[in-house]
Amino acid sequence: MALTISLDAMGGDHGPSVVVPAAVTVSNENPDLHLVLVGQKQVLEAALNKEVGVAKHRIRILHASQEVAMGESPSAALRQKKDSSMRVAINLVRDGEAQACVSAGNSGALMATARFVLKTIPGIDRPAMISTLPTMNGEVHMLDLGANVDSSAEQLFQFAVMGSVLTAAISGKACPTIGLLNIGSEEIKGNEQVKQAALLLAESHLNYVGFIEGDDIGKGTVDVVVCDGFVGNVALKTTEGVAKMIAHFMKQEFSRNFLTRLSGALVLPVLNGLKKRIDPRRYNGATFIGLRGTVVKSHGGADQLAFATAIREAIAEAEKAIPKLIGQQLETILKERRSA
Repeated sequence: MALTISLDAMGGDHGPSVVVPAAVTVSNENPDLHLVLVGQKQVLEAALNKEVGVAKHRIRILHASQEVAMGESPSAALRQKKDSSMRVAINLVRDGEAQACVSAGNSGALMATARFVLKTIPGIDRPAMISTLPTMNGEVHMLDLGANVDSSAEQLFQFAVMGSVLTAAISGKACPTIGLLNIGSEEIKGNEQVKQAALLLAESHLNYVGFIEGDDIGKGTVDVVVCDGFVGNVALKTTEGVAKMIAHFMKQEFSRNFLTRLSGALVLPVLNGLKKRIDPRRYNGATFIGLRGTVVKSHGGADQLAFATAIREAIAEAEKAIPKLIGQQLETILKERRSA
């Protein structure tokens, strides 16, 4: 199926120097894919001309006269940057010219702009950020990762619905297991929002298995982890920090003396395999789920490999038409509630 993905080519810490080569890499992997690089035309043309093996008939440039700075306030970006690369890229999704958008730009501005332009799916109060994390049992989808610092029980329930739909579509699991992240697995633990959300989930047809704790994320106890954005963002950054700490400690230990360096050389294939499995660049790309279109947020400091991963995530979700599936699921749930 032919797809078109719009890319905010000026966003993030590195802009075109990362976005353009990543776009070429993914374009060469997918002969039916069309990409739109949005940003300063002359800058993007120069960057694209440096690349080898460019399918120029499948990568086009759309000029945008403005850029959203990484430190710019969301309200200012929304009011004053109507021709920014970020806004124009999202407009393409709204107008049906692209099936998804990817940006490494300012998170707050991206969320505000995407929500203003695309609107939320009927039945969804607030969009959430969802991403994939590696586990001992494969992968887990986790949300919210920072879009909402405080969420009601109903909103946590909506996150669970959206996470379940996306996970089922992407992973192929018919009934993904769902866990509510809590400070304990006992029913008496947690704040009122989490306790009430648990009741809503228990009464639904979703495959809810109960409360889970922080260590269950890495264990892969469930397929979908649900929490508010404050908790989710702290958990995500802690996970990334632990991965970096382990890599740092291992490098220190194998560099102590000649014998440790020699042993390090002997186990280098194992170390490289471990590094690859926990490399956050291979899990880059958090989706603003709950909108009427697909918007994927890449890490601001993403390199070429990481940004390419975010583009691939956008492709996978666009192919499955995730917003449409969420809308259908919510419609079913609302009917069930009305008939109950």
